[in-house]
This record gives sequence, C-alpha cells and structure tokens, in this order.
Amino acid sequence: MAKFEITKRKNGEFQFNLKASNGEIILTSEGYKAKVSCKNGIESVKVNSQNAEHFDKKVSSNGKFYFNLIASNGQVVGTSEMYESESGRNNGIASVMRNAPDAILFDLSNEEK
Repeated sequence: MAKFEITKRKNGEFQFNLKASNGEIILTSEGYKAKVSCKNGIESVKVNSQNAEHFDKKVSSNGKFYFNLIASNGQVVGTSEMYESESGRNNGIASVMRNAPDAILFDLSNEEK
C-alpha cells in the first residue's frame, strides 16, 4: 500500500514524500513551516493528482525528465524524482494518480502538531 510520510528537515521545516507500495519515493513536497500546512499539502495531492492537467511535465537542464504536481491555485505541491526517459516520467505520473488518493499517512516527524 502506498503511503505519505511526514518528516522534519534539519532546518525545522516539515515535508512529505509519497511512496509507492514498493517503497520508492514518487513525489516530494516543498518545505512547510507548520505541520498543519504539510498535511494540507497532502490533501491537495490527493485531490489534484486525479486531474491529468495538474501534472506539469518538465525536462531538466541535464536532459532528465520530471514533473510537478500543481494545485488549483497554481502552486507546486510536489515534485517527482528525475527519470531517464519520458516514458519513465509518464509511469511516475500514473503511479501518483493511482496511489495518492488512498495512501496512508505516517508521521515520522516526532512532533505533536
């Protein structure tokens, strides 16, 4: 089963990763100052991942493929890993679409709020 994991960065910000059932990270968030904002980001991923138009397909300066998931307000809510091929990126998008809605939340930040 897929899962969202909330962690706390060294700078004190919270972030989440969406992991596929095989444990591979398929989407990573930005840093959030508050855990509640991080949780709101997860809810945004669950909703926005169901609309293919919210995936912004990109190519990095070194020629690798990746995507951003864009919320309805235009903000990036998650970024994929780098893929060697366009088909790999497309498989990553399909994985987020399939896994995000039912992913279980695990809070690994050791913070109460």
